[in-house]
Amino acid sequence: MPDVKLARIAAVLFLFVHTVSFAAAFEPTWGRDGMVVTSVSPAAPVGQAVLERGGNAVDAAVASAFAAGVAHPFSSGLGGGLFAVVFDAATGETVTLDARETAPAAASAEFYRANPDSIRSGKYSVGVPGMVQGLWALHQRFGSVPWAELIEPAIALAENGVPVSIWHQSMVKYAAPALEDQAETRRIQTIDGAPPPLGWILRQPDLAKTLRLIQQKGGQALAVGPVAKKIEQATEGAVTELDLARYEPKWREPVRGNYRGYEIAAMPPPSSGGVLLVEMLNVLQRFDLAAQGKGSSTYIHLVGSTMKLAFADRARHLGDPDFYPVPVEKLTSMAYADELAARLRPDGQPEVASSLAPPPDDSGTTQVSILDRKGNAVALTQSINTLFGSKITVPGTGIVLNNHLDDFSIDAATPNLWQAVGADANAIAPGKRPLSSMTPMIVMKDGRPVMALGSPMGTMIISAVLQTLLNTIDFGFDAQRAVMAPRFHHQWQPDTLFLEPDFPRDVRERLEALGHTLGERSMIGAAELALYDAATCYFWGGADGRRDSGVAGVNMGAPAAMTDEQRCAAVSDARVGDVPR
Repeated sequence: MPDVKLARIAAVLFLFVHTVSFAAAFEPTWGRDGMVVTSVSPAAPVGQAVLERGGNAVDAAVASAFAAGVAHPFSSGLGGGLFAVVFDAATGETVTLDARETAPAAASAEFYRANPDSIRSGKYSVGVPGMVQGLWALHQRFGSVPWAELIEPAIALAENGVPVSIWHQSMVKYAAPALEDQAETRRIQTIDGAPPPLGWILRQPDLAKTLRLIQQKGGQALAVGPVAKKIEQATEGAVTELDLARYEPKWREPVRGNYRGYEIAAMPPPSSGGVLLVEMLNVLQRFDLAAQGKGSSTYIHLVGSTMKLAFADRARHLGDPDFYPVPVEKLTSMAYADELAARLRPDGQPEVASSLAPPPDDSGTTQVSILDRKGNAVALTQSINTLFGSKITVPGTGIVLNNHLDDFSIDAATPNLWQAVGADANAIAPGKRPLSSMTPMIVMKDGRPVMALGSPMGTMIISAVLQTLLNTIDFGFDAQRAVMAPRFHHQWQPDTLFLEPDFPRDVRERLEALGHTLGERSMIGAAELALYDAATCYFWGGADGRRDSGVAGVNMGAPAAMTDEQRCAAVSDARVGDVPR
């Protein structure tokens, strides 16, 4: 029988987690035995409870991911997909899992060129979901807590309900007009079409029933059987039972790099995040960023120009490596970084010789970052793409289906939802996985993970992760300051340098004098950082206040009265064998 302790903890603690999140906007959260940080605040205590019971980082990530999909159904859930980067302390290996959605067998570029709007929402926008199979694969390879127990907290959230936060309310308000023609989603997520009031309890009994089926059947619960049939019916055959049965997640080798003595392991294609991150770090480590000054026009110009060059490469070269020869080795080489660095100009804009524009994606996304005392680490990003994905909820299941087919490029002249176009590398084809910007990553020092990091929010994910990493390594920021510092973003097309509101006028004027066209974004990503301090063996968490984020430190084994040396020895010893209960 599933252990109900996790469910009870989830049902009680999520009522208080908003207070924890807002407090974290000022000081980082600490833990002696692990750290859970996520962009969905009710999911943080779920992962914390798993670690405190003796589960590992993968166990906590699986439980948190299921809980996050229940608490924020507009961002992620059973009808979407995920990427994960995992460091396994027992073997010392770092692996990545690709559970990205795929194009169904009936998908064709010709159809979408003739019907371009159909790829943005509705039945023809739905990719074959991979989240459940992905979490099952993670658990089968690395999990230690029984599968059924890890899903119990998500069932409790679905049955007992989640209080609507300010962020949740604003997302429903923004999406509400698009739900007018989707009766099931409108029925569950709104009150007669209107956004629910703050504190209103969102209960999802159909979703709870589906989760109980997943408890029993594992990774095949959505692939075959009654739920698969209902998905085919809800999409009117655009996604078939055969599409669902054929889906398989894939283990891939991470994209690797080095930055100022730190080892980087990030998600490979069909994510563009890992390639662009390493490509940009290779360029930036040639410069003394700290000497330029955090937030200075010189610093923003240098990093923003590097972003611009990297995103141009994203448009030309990035796609599903099973269908297109993505030149990962070249783009992440130091020789290529030499070429890019030579194109940077301290007094103006770098030239970009291409007419292709990158397609932004994954704005409805969730991040989970976890470190445990045994030395395991997980960075997991999951998504249904835009708010409420395709807008379709499968009747009787509570599953909100993704609209990730919009992340494909129909052709070089047809823009996607964000008025951007792409290249042949990301052309739609049956069974192919669309390009993504999701950037889960793990940073290691001396063979041990010291950071698990990622972010939601489309192409801005890459910029948010990059700047959070620079904040910690180059500027020495603590975890909370690193995720809360003002950010900027350049994705080449549109040729605009976007700034958050906090940058002063004189900085903006100097950037304009350097040839930048400036734009403004209220928020650029929402980075979620779990950090390990090897000097004291404390874990630290930074939860981004731009979203309804949550952070929970784990404190179980070593007493607070221990010296740093004793605490480090206790954490090191805990990497082998069972965690004390």
